[in-house]
Amino acid sequence: MLKIDAHQHCWQFDPVRDSWITADMSVIRRDFMPADLLPILQRNDIDGTILVQTCQTQDDNLFMLKLAEENAFIKGVVGWVDLRAENIQDRLQHYKEYYPKLKGFRHVLQAEPNEQFMLTKKFKRGISFLNEHGFTYDILIYPLHLKYAETLVAEFPDQKFVVDHLAKPRIKNKEIAEWKRDIEALSKYQNVHCKVSGMLTEADWYSWRTDDFTPYLDTVFNAFSISRVMYGSDWPVCMLAGGYNRALEILQLYTSKLSQHEQELFFGGNAVDFYNLEVN
Repeated sequence: MLKIDAHQHCWQFDPVRDSWITADMSVIRRDFMPADLLPILQRNDIDGTILVQTCQTQDDNLFMLKLAEENAFIKGVVGWVDLRAENIQDRLQHYKEYYPKLKGFRHVLQAEPNEQFMLTKKFKRGISFLNEHGFTYDILIYPLHLKYAETLVAEFPDQKFVVDHLAKPRIKNKEIAEWKRDIEALSKYQNVHCKVSGMLTEADWYSWRTDDFTPYLDTVFNAFSISRVMYGSDWPVCMLAGGYNRALEILQLYTSKLSQHEQELFFGGNAVDFYNLEVN
């Protein structure tokens, strides 16, 4: 079975466009391209990746899709589309017809000033067309948005959703009770999956310990079951707090108690199924 990193990024750094990369993130204030990642994947026996958007523009989609065309290890792309657009069906049909590696979409919901942005009429109208075109949806949120995400996924039971980065629990502050309650409620919807990614940067960047993550991992593995969790590195953002190898080692250690088949599902099989990846 293929080993898939279900969440990584590439960008050509622009200090204005990429203003979310602040001064304290100097290690990632530069370009990151496939050639930077490939040796890391090879050292860790990772067969392929899902390249995920960081910019909410069509130009970024075309940038990522070009990288996917040029680099066979990029098995799929999660892009962005304005789900509120009147011509959303035409846009989705265009992407489906011409870009087979485009597997789904994402919006930076966590940055919207309206906490209930995902429940607005125009946004939900866009969501309603994704499934018929074969597209998935990545949910990028903070814990405070989980209750709204539950309302959203309940309304679209046939749409495949995946929560990025465990919904960013406050690991640094060891806050878990409310996040645990809300992520467990969300997990009851069988159309929702969870990316086990982005944990390092939610912990103390400089002094986290491996056991800091255990309660959060226990929660999502128990709630979603082994069939609805998938590995993601969040490279290069993970470099802020330890890097690719250390992020991977935490999950290799945690999943070592699982069967070989269960490990294969987590480290690749579930991503292949969710994103409908070509395995040849």
